[in-house]
Amino acid sequence: MVTATAADSARADALRQALVEELLTAGSITSPEVAAAFRAVPRHLFAPEATLEQAYANDIVRTKRDEHGVTISSVSAPWLQAVMLEQAQIRPGMRCLEIGSGGYNAALLAELVGPDGEVATVDIDADVTDRARRFLDTAGYGRVNVVLADAEGGVPQHAPYDRIIVTVGVWDVPPAWFDQLSDDGRIVVPLRMRGLSRSLALVRDGDHLVSVEHEMAGFVAVQGAGAHAERLVTLHGEDVGLRFDDDQRVDAEALRTALRQPRVEKWSGVMFGGMEPFDGLFLWLATSLDRFCLLSRARTDAARELVDPASPIATPTLLSDSGFAYVAFREVDPQEQTYEFGVYGHGPDAVSLADALVEQIRVWDREHRHGPAARISIYPASVPAAEQPAARLIPKRHTTVTISWP
Repeated sequence: MVTATAADSARADALRQALVEELLTAGSITSPEVAAAFRAVPRHLFAPEATLEQAYANDIVRTKRDEHGVTISSVSAPWLQAVMLEQAQIRPGMRCLEIGSGGYNAALLAELVGPDGEVATVDIDADVTDRARRFLDTAGYGRVNVVLADAEGGVPQHAPYDRIIVTVGVWDVPPAWFDQLSDDGRIVVPLRMRGLSRSLALVRDGDHLVSVEHEMAGFVAVQGAGAHAERLVTLHGEDVGLRFDDDQRVDAEALRTALRQPRVEKWSGVMFGGMEPFDGLFLWLATSLDRFCLLSRARTDAARELVDPASPIATPTLLSDSGFAYVAFREVDPQEQTYEFGVYGHGPDAVSLADALVEQIRVWDREHRHGPAARISIYPASVPAAEQPAARLIPKRHTTVTISWP
């Protein structure tokens, strides 16, 4: 007779192996080492509030919400954890710091560094670190160091680190992370730049860090000293808003008036397939446009009647004092699932805004769409950023970020 516990264990193992195969097929996992770590770590032990099927789905498991119902802690989606672990290129014997805890990802790190390596995981929330410590012990990863602290200061007692993996969304890279990284180390961090988040794999280049690759990624926001909220300007109640990651001046009432004016549309002739990502276009627009922000809308028919952006969550938008224009797309060939990028504009200067934004879509298509990715560098505030033609400089609290395109 098979007991319920044995049956559950067998079911969990089967679901875990199926998840790994899914991640391999999707290309999220590309190395045998990361695949082996995902096969070994029992994810369900780190998400006891979820069913086995939920624990091994390729999705997040929410573990804590704030008083408004906003998720402030979760077990991240497996595909994103896999991508970041591949970016980190962790080898046996390394010393790793994870910023933002939960337990599961720290267990994956422990598998990758092996018995001769060391893993520390830090979080500002005692509920999270207590939970991580408990689950790590239960799953057999008692050697992981769990630290309760504000990660703005890193974890100096276990430094230096060969790898720092940040599993919360951050707006800046604090000095402690620079200082605690070994000379040939690597940081993987989901950094917000002009409102867009990218998981950057960064290595040292003299006195600053440079990206060796980056991927689109989103995480719950960091808490504590590193927190930095975006500014939201609502245009029509909660239906439509503009999100600002800088302190540019905005005449909110003029923009609300612009939204009520008839919409102008202009199409670019730039096509894309239904499954083709266009995060490169979004990053190019964040680089090339001075008065840049992101438009978001509620997922309702009423909101869509007002604005129909390429992404309801965050769509690049070009601003003027009295109007705005944003990226959209339309279906061209239903059978081939082909779409065309375009622009919708509002306000008295909607035509000129739409023309300018369409031109940048065409520049991306001609010069960058099929070429090398953007190069992202991070300079400590005390170090002057290197001058680069057409680079976008983004000043932050501790650093200056530059984005340039080959």
